[in-house]
Amino acid sequence: MNRARSAVRGPLLRLLVLVLAGAAWQAGAVTHPSVSFPPPVRIVRHAHALWFSGPARNLFLTRAALTDILPSLGRLAAGFALAAVAGIALGMAVGRSRRAYALCDPVLQFARAVPPPALVPVFVVLFDFGTPMQLASIVFSAVWPVLVNTAQGARAIDPLRLDVAAVLRLTPAERLRFLLLPSALPHIFAGLRLSLSLSLILMVFSELLPGSANGIGFALTDAQSRSDLLTVWAVLLLLGVLGHVLNTGLLAAEKRLVGGESRRGTTL
Repeated sequence: MNRARSAVRGPLLRLLVLVLAGAAWQAGAVTHPSVSFPPPVRIVRHAHALWFSGPARNLFLTRAALTDILPSLGRLAAGFALAAVAGIALGMAVGRSRRAYALCDPVLQFARAVPPPALVPVFVVLFDFGTPMQLASIVFSAVWPVLVNTAQGARAIDPLRLDVAAVLRLTPAERLRFLLLPSALPHIFAGLRLSLSLSLILMVFSELLPGSANGIGFALTDAQSRSDLLTVWAVLLLLGVLGHVLNTGLLAAEKRLVGGESRRGTTL
């Protein structure tokens, strides 16, 4: 009963804080009107009219949503998926080899320390403007947290469990499925959360550059060039909601997978 109350109380308290912050902003905007800081209610109404007031057959998405939101979500999903797959595969390979880890660790730490937006001009030179450049910038910047954390998770596996796996004569595929991946899951999800944040940042940043024809970043630049501050705030609201929803979904997947592994335990 106490656990159920705590599970309900936490989201309610977070929602209350959000409502109070919005109410304070609304009161301030009404008391001291400013073109630069419109009331939150007006921003929400504008965002709804701009993107989510379409026909039901289109899931209430407007033409602007099909131009602004869906291309960005496609780039974000593709870049994050490629970074996750490459990071987990390379991280497992590097983490299970002491010599490979020792040789690659300086390169990994160097690549991880480079600010992701600083790499965008390099990809502009290599791929020119467009979707290939945007995907390359997302993947290259987002792969390092997954790779480094996966390698650390692979190195942290209990040697006794590896010995038991050797006694049971597990094949490499069985060892990877039943031992390595389940044991490294907490580290992998820690890297995925960082990678998701970087993917969202790089997705928007790459769409701010000249040559972009659609996407959330393009909509932000276009609104800024027209001094349409209401749309600028609507885009910022959209990005905040999108980041929160994606992070909540990833946390739910982590809780289900990592929690499930801990409840089931392991036979090794």
